[in-house]
Amino acid sequence: MMANDIEKITTVDKANMLDGLARFPEQIKEALTIAEAVQRFNFLKIDNVVVAGMGGSAISGDIMLSLFRDKLDVPLIVNREYDLPKWVNKDTLVICISYSGNTDETLSSFKIASQKKCKILCISTGGKLQDLAEKRGIPFIKIPAGIQPRAATAYLLFPSIIFLKKIGLLKTAIETDIEETIAVTTDFVTLNKKEVPEENNLAKQLAKKIFNTIPQIYGWGVYTPIAIRWRHQLNENSKIIARSDIVPECNHNDIVGWSGNLDISKQFSCILFRDKDEETIDMTTRLNFMRDLFHNTAGNVIEVSPKGKSQLAKMMYLMCLGDFTSCYLAVLRGINPSPVDIITELKKRLAEK
Repeated sequence: MMANDIEKITTVDKANMLDGLARFPEQIKEALTIAEAVQRFNFLKIDNVVVAGMGGSAISGDIMLSLFRDKLDVPLIVNREYDLPKWVNKDTLVICISYSGNTDETLSSFKIASQKKCKILCISTGGKLQDLAEKRGIPFIKIPAGIQPRAATAYLLFPSIIFLKKIGLLKTAIETDIEETIAVTTDFVTLNKKEVPEENNLAKQLAKKIFNTIPQIYGWGVYTPIAIRWRHQLNENSKIIARSDIVPECNHNDIVGWSGNLDISKQFSCILFRDKDEETIDMTTRLNFMRDLFHNTAGNVIEVSPKGKSQLAKMMYLMCLGDFTSCYLAVLRGINPSPVDIITELKKRLAEK
């Protein structure tokens, strides 16, 4: 199997995406150091929070939205648009996240937030976002450059979490959860890095199972953004069509399609996130029903469970699993996971307009 041949993995993964992903625990530590070095913010009144970003940058907002759903006293939304909602005002905190600092949609949101006198934080490696922030005296957090944005999640997510804590919006303790996350993801990398053979490597096993199928990932609760992340990584790294959906919403529509389209449904691998500690009785019943339905209709049914105790650690474990699986699937397909040529082509087209 190619995924067990280190030389072939290195040949296919030309930009060492897997090595970059393996640095995730170290990136968390570096991100914490960067965040702690930032002085306390003078934001006295915040009524709501908008995280403005796209792709690998926006997923940090999705994770915070799910993780802090029952912990923040103010609403938090993720904005994937050129503009901002009309209700945004001077008491809105807008966190602009763009790894490159040149994301069109995020730059547009920044300018509107500035016009509306919002409180703004910016996280980036530099680019136009840094220039705009520095010209307006807006707090700017510079993170390390030189990696793919989708492999830089730790640098984007963890400073954002620390800032919510520093500002006083997040009142619950998070430090212990972060320490556990570092430990859990360190163990994950040890067990799933490219040197570990398939028989002991869960990510390689999953890549083999979904090879030549269309993955359909089902998230729920705190795992909703992780399902989205899996889809994005399979799209960008593996260069395949992948889909995600949300439980229980999908039980009101999606399952009908599976029950009456057998010729097509056999082409899919259905991936269900399971967590006995987080599942309510209703959720367990729904997921079990879906598992049984997919066993009769889909090509594969795969149940995946996290490791760890805190929600943050479990979310990051599953995120890392999806990241590694997507790269091993790229290797199986003989495709370099790093380039995203079609996105580059679109950006070029937009620049010519």
